[in-house]
Amino acid sequence: MVAVNFRCGHGADADDPGVVALRRPCPLCMLLDETHRTRAELLRRVAPPHRTALARETRVGAAYEWQCPRGHDRYAATVREVLTGTGCAKCRQSAIAPAALREAGVPFMNPSLRTRTSQTEQRLKTLLGERIRLNHRVNAIHISRTFYGRREVWPDVIVPQLRIAVEYDDPGRSRRAHLGLKEASDLDKDDALRDVGWEVIRIRAGGLEPVGPHSIVCRQLTPAVVDEVVERMRRIRGDAAVDAIALGHPAAS
Repeated sequence: MVAVNFRCGHGADADDPGVVALRRPCPLCMLLDETHRTRAELLRRVAPPHRTALARETRVGAAYEWQCPRGHDRYAATVREVLTGTGCAKCRQSAIAPAALREAGVPFMNPSLRTRTSQTEQRLKTLLGERIRLNHRVNAIHISRTFYGRREVWPDVIVPQLRIAVEYDDPGRSRRAHLGLKEASDLDKDDALRDVGWEVIRIRAGGLEPVGPHSIVCRQLTPAVVDEVVERMRRIRGDAAVDAIALGHPAAS
């Protein structure tokens, strides 16, 4: 097996002979970034004897013993399961309780949500807000499963009146964003929303392939692309539903 050192500094010692240096973060750091977590947060959850090993870990499939943050019993799980699952057996039982299921599909404002919004995503909201009435008081949607350890997802744009979420994807400067692990994450997120009666329109820019029935493939975000988003909304929910929140068509820019 070839020893590897990653750009994040994890993995084998870069000075050791025969070590291959990769100019990208390790899989674990990539997953932490996607879930808006830090390694320090993960280290606080692992059982104390495993903290030294986890501090250098690179594999999302590595198994450790964890402490439930709600005070339940310790449990064994992989890093990926801890970040994307419900946690211990008692937490999993709570996730399917009647009170939790009643919230499924309900949009809400999570004031503690930590997300980074790109200039393109801000432009998407602006252009779409010129065409339909957007609700700026919601940023998350309750789901009936867990997504990265939470019973909620946070789409780029939420249209509660239509129960439609809009996502903008491009490969970014690295040319790897929304590919591989992140693409699988996007599909899991879409499935979770469909489970609770929502549909997802994905704008796939910069050479990304379509990933779902409502993908819009384009080179970059333009007013014409946003017009197509509204047209997809009409196909999904009907003209009457979209007309009820329509603001008229702005001049192209």
